[in-house]
This record gives sequence, C-alpha cells and structure tokens, in this order.
Amino acid sequence: MRNIRLRLQYEGTRYQGWQKQTSTDNTIQGKLENVLFRMAGEEIEVHGSGRTDAGVHARGQVANFHINAEICPDGESAREYLNRYLPDDIRVLSAKIVPERFHSRLSATSKTYGYYVETGDKKNVFERKYVYGCGKKLDVKAMRQAAEFLIGEHDFKSFCANRRMKKSTVRRIDEIQIVEHGTKLEFLYTGNGFLYNMVRILTGTLLEVGSGTRRPEKMKEIIAAKNRDMAGRTAPPEGLFLLHVGYEGERETV
Repeated sequence: MRNIRLRLQYEGTRYQGWQKQTSTDNTIQGKLENVLFRMAGEEIEVHGSGRTDAGVHARGQVANFHINAEICPDGESAREYLNRYLPDDIRVLSAKIVPERFHSRLSATSKTYGYYVETGDKKNVFERKYVYGCGKKLDVKAMRQAAEFLIGEHDFKSFCANRRMKKSTVRRIDEIQIVEHGTKLEFLYTGNGFLYNMVRILTGTLLEVGSGTRRPEKMKEIIAAKNRDMAGRTAPPEGLFLLHVGYEGERETV
C-alpha cells in the first residue's frame, strides 16, 4: 500500500464544504473519493487536514489516502489522474508518497488561514466571490490592538460555533496579522489548530472593534466568559481561505 499526500486548492463557492455527507455528493472530499474509486475500483477514504465549511476556499489544503501500490506506484500518477477527472474548481498541486503513519490532520503542527475584507463601497468585480464586502472604513489600529489579546494559548470556547463541544476548546494562536492592500484588508491567522467557525468568529469580532462597536480590551472579557454569545457575529464564508498547513521538519511558508 502507498500513503499518498496531496496538496490541493479549491474554490469552495458551490460546494457544501470539505466533509462528505450522506445527503449530497457535492463536497470536496466526496469529489476526490469519487475519482479515486474510478482509479482504484474500490472505496478509498481521503483524510483532510481540516473540514472547511460550505463556501470556504483553500489554497493549501493537505489530504492523504492509502491505495494499492500496483494501481498507484507514485504520487505523480495520482496527481495526473485526479486532475484529469476532477472539476475545474479543484486542483491537486502536488502528490507524493509519505510514511505509513502520516495523517494530514493528526500530523499537522500549524495552520494558517486568511480572511479578506473589502472596505470600499463595492467589491472588485473579479474578486467578489473571495472577499467579504464590509463597505465601510475600519479602524485598523484598534483591530490590531484587539488581536494582541488573542495571541497565545487560551480557551477559545467563546469563538466556537459548536456550543455542545465536549472536547477541549483550548488552542494556541501564534500570530495575527492585519495587512492593508488599498481598500482591502487581509487578516492572517496562524496557530496550532482552530475550532468550528473560529476564524470567522474571530474576524467578525475584530470587525466590530474596527467599526467602533467594541473596545479592543473587551477581547479579554470575551475569552474569559467562555460563552459564544459574548463574541461577535460569524463573518461570511466567502472571505475565508485555508492557506497553509505546517508539519514538523518542514519550512512553514504561506
């Protein structure tokens, strides 16, 4: 058997997220597994590094699967076959053989997400599917101050959409950058892992700081409350991208 690691990109606009579902085959995982079934003649389970939600995009998602070595002798044959039959909005960037124990999610040491916001009165026509149209000027300095309170290891339960989460909600955020590109803002989050909707809730809360409805220091209270109702709204999915997944011993670049 071969353990094949994929790095892929996709536009999530028309998909119901990463994870396959019984109610629809319109998911990224489902599309990959359908093509691999055609290749192998048997069910192949694909493991993703994370479950991006409906409408969310990826530039650097990582996944892996196990397949018979006679059918797929190397990564390049898997990449070529998948790209031949996958829809145009999903592309495998690279594929390689990795050790048997490698798991795209369990082996990951960091993830970087980007969220993009247009503060101008109207979105760029050619970027409209990939940014959230805020439509007003924001206080970037205040948002950067607020972001400082989020750095480090905290219980981020207030920023988790799953109110019945039984597993630990403690995560570590290593860096948050807010970069200005004209009227567009780029929010970059790097950490050891993120909860369900966490990046979108963090962004929604920071946007409220930027619009003046919350003070930066309120972040401390929100974290301490461990209550979803204390944080801001969930930012829309179209502005979110999974940019990079880091693994031990690899140079972490976005």
